[in-house]
Amino acid sequence: MGLLKVLGLDWRILAAQFVNFGVLVFVLYKFAYKPMFKFLDDRKQKIEDGIEKAVLAEERLKQIEAKEQEVLKNARKEAVAILEEAKKQAEENKRLAVEKAREEIGKVINQEKEGIRLEKANVLKSIKKEVASLVALSLEKMLEEKVDDYQDQEFIKKSLKKVK
Repeated sequence: MGLLKVLGLDWRILAAQFVNFGVLVFVLYKFAYKPMFKFLDDRKQKIEDGIEKAVLAEERLKQIEAKEQEVLKNARKEAVAILEEAKKQAEENKRLAVEKAREEIGKVINQEKEGIRLEKANVLKSIKKEVASLVALSLEKMLEEKVDDYQDQEFIKKSLKKVK
């Protein structure tokens, strides 16, 4: 205690100051430091959550980009397949059109051949009639007399057989 007197300190005042300091520390801890530490802890937790969410978002973005690339790759494959199928279909349609055109041309040619054949037959009949009539006329002139139609026909047939 002698030291305290030499220093000019009163132990009662010193004890009161310790008590006051303890009360001040308690009040500051209870009403200032504790809420401030809680606020800082909450802020720290929010920042950590934000970072975690950002990391998850980045991973999700990478997954989405990978899926997007896969979808684009599949879409390109499908587009190529569709184009190939369209080319094959176009070639098939072209082949069928050419085949149909050939068939139509063949039908037209056959029809024309049949028409020509019929016309040739008609012309030959007409020529035969004309020749028969000329033969009959020339025979009539030669004989100067007309024989009946039956004899005419028989004579014409024999003459035509000789001509052929």
